[in-house]
Amino acid sequence: MTAHTLARQSTVLDIIAEYERKSENVEAAIKAYEDACTAVEMAGTIMGTFVNPVLRGRATVSARDMRTNLRASGWKALYNRCQIDRIASAKDKRLFERTLADPPELTFDNAKATFGPYLENPRAHILRGLAETFADLDPAYKSHSKVKIGVKGLPKRVIISGLGSLHGYGRDRLRDILNALAAYQGKPLIEYHELSLILEDGDALRVTREVPKGDTARQRAASDETETIIGRDVWLKRYGNGNGHLYFGPDTLRDINMALAEFYGDVLPDAEEDDAKPRQSTAVSKDLQFYWTPDAVIDRAMEFAGVYNLKGWRHNPPDPMRILEPSCGDGRIMDAIRARGHQVFGIEYHAGRAAEARAKGHNVLTANFLEQPAKPDFDIVVMNPPFYGRHYVKHVRHALHFLKPGGTLVSILPATAHYDHGELDGEWRDLPVGSFAEAGTNVPTGMLKIRRPS
Repeated sequence: MTAHTLARQSTVLDIIAEYERKSENVEAAIKAYEDACTAVEMAGTIMGTFVNPVLRGRATVSARDMRTNLRASGWKALYNRCQIDRIASAKDKRLFERTLADPPELTFDNAKATFGPYLENPRAHILRGLAETFADLDPAYKSHSKVKIGVKGLPKRVIISGLGSLHGYGRDRLRDILNALAAYQGKPLIEYHELSLILEDGDALRVTREVPKGDTARQRAASDETETIIGRDVWLKRYGNGNGHLYFGPDTLRDINMALAEFYGDVLPDAEEDDAKPRQSTAVSKDLQFYWTPDAVIDRAMEFAGVYNLKGWRHNPPDPMRILEPSCGDGRIMDAIRARGHQVFGIEYHAGRAAEARAKGHNVLTANFLEQPAKPDFDIVVMNPPFYGRHYVKHVRHALHFLKPGGTLVSILPATAHYDHGELDGEWRDLPVGSFAEAGTNVPTGMLKIRRPS
């Protein structure tokens, strides 16, 4: 055909024939489109694990979005395969869900670093999850002394706000409590319809029983089938103000007591226990019960005390502060103070640890802090005193005399100092559950800030 030859014009019959042919093929064309969409969606998931839709109603998909979705799907598939939801705390689960919005690269090393600790010691994570959940419910659950085995007085109920509706924060809190108990007791995690049941009928999860099958009250009313609901030994009373009181039966209360007691452990004696004598040993943590301060706790203490970073000031930074750390150990807190540009002085009873701190360039006196004459020379005191008994009271009260008028003291203390003993007045902040786990203890802790009057 030459350039001057006209293209063949469609006739009326041609148009009708095309219409008839395509009309008959509508279902096949839709099926082909659906198959193509499914192929695209599956290309963006691992083992069919759904996280977010790849297409999201769009005609085109970017390679970047596809790879992001693949990473999220892969992490979610690993999470499900390793059954992390049965091990991780509610706090960790929420953190993981947020991470899926922009997940890191999925590699063996990353997967091992993320999920390995859960699989290596699942019980520790189950216990931590229960402690995190209950510590937010009542001060008694933050007290090491109240959760010891054989000690009576744990609350037989907790108050949950926000239960005025079947959705929202209160429902999530109720779910977290029941799941923390289920993980410890080896029971299945709570299902959506079980939550609906206890919100409709407070006694629904008290004992194991058969109920009509269905996710909602309407479905259950119309159902001819039944299912077994596992008893959780708890019951709920809801009130018109939106609060709910969740009660624990004797078996569940005992489990809470045993789980918290196992997680918190014991506060062991330190070198300054009455009549205790320090012994020469390289096993410092065993002989003198030295619990070094983790970095995350140090950062919180620095912020609480107002030890700002002078090196972050571009113009006219204030003068460095003079800061004291009694019982400074090997100088970890002193490291953080010096890194922020301030002058720090330490006192340490244990000669070996004092030598370690001096080897890092710190000014440290080897002596018993309680025997040192007080001079009000310091702007700030930051301290992590011995936890055993109530020794910390003597340390804190003595340290206050080292402050200048208007100075600030921040002390890391066992939670019993605030929730049980109450011998020291000041501003209290709880530290997260397990803040000292890497140092060898899960004893609940917090920080107390006291200002010396001007």
